[in-house]
Amino acid sequence: MRRKRDFQKTHSLRYLCLIAQMAMMVIFNFTAGIFAMYLYSRSIIRAASVIALSALCHMSYAQTAQVSAGTTPTKRTTEYSWMSVATWDRMHAEDVLVAEHDQVDVLFVGDSITAGWDWQIWEKNFKPLNAANFGIGGDGTANLLWRLQHGTIGKLQPKLIVLLIGVNNFGLYNETPEQAAAGITAVVKQLQLAWPHSKILLNAVLPFEEKADSPKRTMVTKLNSIIAKLGDDKHIFFKNYGAALLQKDGSISPEIMADFLHPTPKGYQIWADAMLPDIKQLLQ
Repeated sequence: MRRKRDFQKTHSLRYLCLIAQMAMMVIFNFTAGIFAMYLYSRSIIRAASVIALSALCHMSYAQTAQVSAGTTPTKRTTEYSWMSVATWDRMHAEDVLVAEHDQVDVLFVGDSITAGWDWQIWEKNFKPLNAANFGIGGDGTANLLWRLQHGTIGKLQPKLIVLLIGVNNFGLYNETPEQAAAGITAVVKQLQLAWPHSKILLNAVLPFEEKADSPKRTMVTKLNSIIAKLGDDKHIFFKNYGAALLQKDGSISPEIMADFLHPTPKGYQIWADAMLPDIKQLLQ
């Protein structure tokens, strides 16, 4: 009987040990699984952090790349063969005098395309509207912003501002359409800040270069598609007169733009004929 009880006791002990071993294995496997999951989750979190940081850096780089020098008011400092800094200073000073002492109803602001209006066309079409021309050749949006902040606002209270600016952001400053658009947007905001009750006729940048398939034409199209969104038909009126200056095949004739950038008197007449009805309507 004792041997039987000893056998039963031994058997029970072995059974208990087996159960304990199985429990230890379960606990070990469970713990190992939890630890593995912890390591895996840390690796996932680390990988996700790396990906997020990389994306953030990429976004930061992309945003930096889109920053436009044309949004920073900048005085002209570059000497060109076709215009010295002294000439630019003199033209700006003349505009400041007009801003301080004259009464102007229609104010043209821009670059050489604005400055270069044919005299006879100007006298016939715009002088009767009590217009002034604040265009200076070679200006980009940065230069125009500087001029507006240094005297050309003056005491003027124009009813209408005719704005054309941006082509030199391409040609002289090698900006992208998005950067040029940021510069034009800054100019529009500056004009609204100076004259909150004036209307703005925002001209699309005119096409340039002879061939319709020129890469610069694509850039102009992209730029105009962006700044067109500034128009609200209440205070800002976006108009694209560029098509009137093109041939049927999309090219530019030297009779319209001799250098495929600046209008000839014939080109200016086409532009005036297209724009003048809008100007008169906006003055009503």
